[in-house]
Amino acid sequence: MGYVKTDDGVSLYCETTGEGTPVVFVHEFAGDHRSWEPQVRALSRYYTCITYGARGYPPSDVPEDPAHYSQARARDDIRAVLDAMDIEAAHIVGLSMGGFATLHFGLAYPERALSLVVAGCGYGADPDRRDDFKKQSNLLADKIEGEGMDKVAPVYALEPARVQLQNKDPRGWAEFAAQLGEHSTKGSANTLRGVQANRPSLWELREQMAALTVPTLIVNGDEDESCLEPGLLMKRTIPSAGHAMFPNTGHTLNIEEPALFNRTILDFFHEVEAGRWGLRDPRSLKGGTLGR
Repeated sequence: MGYVKTDDGVSLYCETTGEGTPVVFVHEFAGDHRSWEPQVRALSRYYTCITYGARGYPPSDVPEDPAHYSQARARDDIRAVLDAMDIEAAHIVGLSMGGFATLHFGLAYPERALSLVVAGCGYGADPDRRDDFKKQSNLLADKIEGEGMDKVAPVYALEPARVQLQNKDPRGWAEFAAQLGEHSTKGSANTLRGVQANRPSLWELREQMAALTVPTLIVNGDEDESCLEPGLLMKRTIPSAGHAMFPNTGHTLNIEEPALFNRTILDFFHEVEAGRWGLRDPRSLKGGTLGR
């Protein structure tokens, strides 16, 4: 346990468990460093697992000024964690908001990533829905500030792509909802305004994604409707990307299906470390039937 200082003076709370090749876990908006517990318990037997709280998520600092929150800051906070621990490169695993940060990290600092796992990434990414997503993000920020995170959390925890967790694992969902209610009201609102509402559409990143050669695994739940098309976009655009789809699964992949998630990313890491995860064979992109 300890703290990492970013280049703009924000302290991020970090936990490190295990030994071996480093894996950095980057949490979603509704999660925090605790959300990765099922992964840390399983993977720390083989890897150095690093979890941290994003800015705005106690015990990390909660900057008052919304200008301290952005997609670029979320991206560079991953780098700050690596730098503080003298890690040259690591496997980076992100969910949702953390998936966006992971993708942007890979695009900006490919030499620092052994691989990228981009899970549940895509909310608000469709260019036709950007304006509405930005509006809804700002309205939610207003609601959180007006009512408090503890009051908004029970409703947010029951959005359409999270009821799957409640149905499969009521106890796990209750823990998730309780932890969500403990989040900082100010930090959550600032994150919505600075990071969520203002991040670029994935469609705007197609040229950059087409040049990405870091081994990348896209992971989606098939009932996470808002992330399905973005997931396919990333698979089709990133030449080093594979795509894993979890059946009858919503947005909170890593705690809804922890065994499947752990097995999926472990298999991916093993392929990468064995040098067996290459770029897509261009022959697979040809059209026609029966291979003609």
